[in-house]
Amino acid sequence: MSSQKKKNFQIEAFKHRVVVDPKYADRTWKILEHAIHEIYNHNASGLSFEELYRNAYNMVLHKFGEKLYSGLVSTMTLHLKQIAASVEASQGSLFLEELNRKWAEHTKALQMIRDILMYMDRTFIPSTRKTPVHELGLNLWRDNIVRASNIQTRLKETLLETVQKERNGEVINRSLMRNIVKMLMDLGPSVYQQDFEKPFLDVSGNFYRGESQQFIECCDCGNYLKKAEKRLNEEIERVSNYLDAQSEVKITNVVEKEMIESQMTRLVHMENSGLVNMIVDDKYDDLGRIYNLFRRVPNGLMLIRDVMNSHIRETGKQLVTDPERVKDPVEFVQRLLDEKAKHDKIVNLAFNSDKTFQNALNSSFEYFINLNVRSPEFISLFVDDKLRRGLKGASEEDVEIILDKVMVLFRYLQEKDVFEKYYKQHLAKRLLSGRSVSEDAERSLILKLKTECGYQFTSKLEGMFTDMKTSHDTMQGFYEAMGRALANGPILSVQVLTTGSWPTQSIPACNLPHEILTVCERFKTYYLGTHNGRRLTWQTNMGSADIKATFSGGKKHELNVSTYQMCVLMLFNNVDQLSYKEIEQAVEIPTVELKRCLQSLACAKGKNVLRKEPMSKDVSENDSFFFNDSFSSKLYKVKIGTVVAQKESEPEKQETRQRVEEDRKPQIEAAIVRIMKARRVLDHNNIVAEVTKQLQSRFLANPIVIKKRIESLIEREFLERDREDRKLYRYLA
Repeated sequence: MSSQKKKNFQIEAFKHRVVVDPKYADRTWKILEHAIHEIYNHNASGLSFEELYRNAYNMVLHKFGEKLYSGLVSTMTLHLKQIAASVEASQGSLFLEELNRKWAEHTKALQMIRDILMYMDRTFIPSTRKTPVHELGLNLWRDNIVRASNIQTRLKETLLETVQKERNGEVINRSLMRNIVKMLMDLGPSVYQQDFEKPFLDVSGNFYRGESQQFIECCDCGNYLKKAEKRLNEEIERVSNYLDAQSEVKITNVVEKEMIESQMTRLVHMENSGLVNMIVDDKYDDLGRIYNLFRRVPNGLMLIRDVMNSHIRETGKQLVTDPERVKDPVEFVQRLLDEKAKHDKIVNLAFNSDKTFQNALNSSFEYFINLNVRSPEFISLFVDDKLRRGLKGASEEDVEIILDKVMVLFRYLQEKDVFEKYYKQHLAKRLLSGRSVSEDAERSLILKLKTECGYQFTSKLEGMFTDMKTSHDTMQGFYEAMGRALANGPILSVQVLTTGSWPTQSIPACNLPHEILTVCERFKTYYLGTHNGRRLTWQTNMGSADIKATFSGGKKHELNVSTYQMCVLMLFNNVDQLSYKEIEQAVEIPTVELKRCLQSLACAKGKNVLRKEPMSKDVSENDSFFFNDSFSSKLYKVKIGTVVAQKESEPEKQETRQRVEEDRKPQIEAAIVRIMKARRVLDHNNIVAEVTKQLQSRFLANPIVIKKRIESLIEREFLERDREDRKLYRYLA
């Protein structure tokens, strides 16, 4: 057998024609029809689903699929019409419950029917492009129930009434609503949208339109926003509880449009409670609410930003132009810092640190701070006050916080070079008088200025500290070299200042007392002997002295005075009375400084070591001065400060401004040359724009001054005008 070839088996079709009973289709359909009736009548437990499936299978197999399909449609339609009558008959609140119950029964029945007719679903329906059984069941429910003439309108109105009840605070059956809405969604998104969502949105729009009018008439801005926020949250919660998720955007848009967008201008400007009042009263919760609600509507945040901007600019303008406020520079700057801190807190807490609001805030502060031309001077005076006494005892952290706040204001200044001018003057006075509370704080601020504006801005300031250290070493060398020769004379301490680094003025030296002059000459000889090619000029207007004085009854005091005051007081060692003219001739101090000096010695209460006749607040050229032998003080050491204005006088202000303008000229010229060297040929307007841009970190260049500097460069043959176009400039190498 093993040698025999293997045979190939072949299955052939049955050759005899199968004769089907002519009544087979009707008989089989009757069985299936009865089963469908039983399923809808809740008697499915007695049915054999396996037998029913086989019957449906055979009908399709024997080409009776059309009969089976049409029979299914008519049978289901019959039952759905009965269900429709039952739903229509239900009264009041039972309507939705009945509809929900019947829907649950229908979906359960539909599942059983689909299981029985599974073979038809898989073969006959795709080949004939008919609707699948489950989808057919949904469509028939839609057409015979949901869109039945007596049900469709009633269903829509009942759903809308239920939503309205919930809006009015009544408790509703959310589970039932969820089931009905899900039924509409299962029937297809278009059914949900047309039969419920669209009318729901229309009714909601009308409701919120009326409610917003009602609220706006009786509520202030804060309460209105609370109500609007509550309504918005309710609608979002409603969607999550029983509506389709895609309805959330649509219904919130309705609430936003009717309750916020339509009323936002009126809300923001509402008298006694609008945005400005919220800002003034630091109402962070209300401000946070208005920000979060207005950000949901077009141009909402822009409106808030514009109103805030206008308010800050207006209040800032009043602050910097108020004659009363500018009397005290320290208080003036403190108010600016308080305003900045206040609005920073609002932007951070209420406006979510929104960059656009921070930029708007910075823009507003820059605008009004520069309205007062003395802002650079006042900020420098504020720093001076803090570094002299205001930060005494403060921790390193507190010092850094104050300095950082000052730097914020400094960044707003358009004329940073003016600040530098004043800061240099004030720093010089602190260093020379030894009045700075912390060298670390001084250096920290210079480092911040250096980081902000570059090395060029602070190089001279750093040079001042170098000079102080070098002077200390020089004085040690002087006393080591001249120790014995100076044993009985006055103790001299000299600070040697590098010309250019310090804000020195070319004021003629006054006539120093003989004792002092002798020591000064010895120092000059020593210094020039150890430093070749140097020249010393005494700046007596910047010095100070400690002198011991004896009054009646042997009372002794140590007086801390300026160099000028020392020169005046030393005159009274030999005489008891001197006229103004005699003092002036003896000391040769400039008139303005001499009057200030005498005023502080004779007119300051508790510090009057001299007497003046006639007695008055001001010093005149006809006055006579006497040594005040009856002077007394509880303190052994008495500091007599010079009567000096905290702010500059008008002539001093003009002089400082003039020096600033002179310093700007070479900077403008250097910028022009740099630009022209790179561009070779450029028209006038572009040069002005480029120069302004390059120099804006230090000051705002005046176009008229730029034009004058261009003319000066043309005269000196750095540039030339184009022969054809006079507005065009060429760089000359």
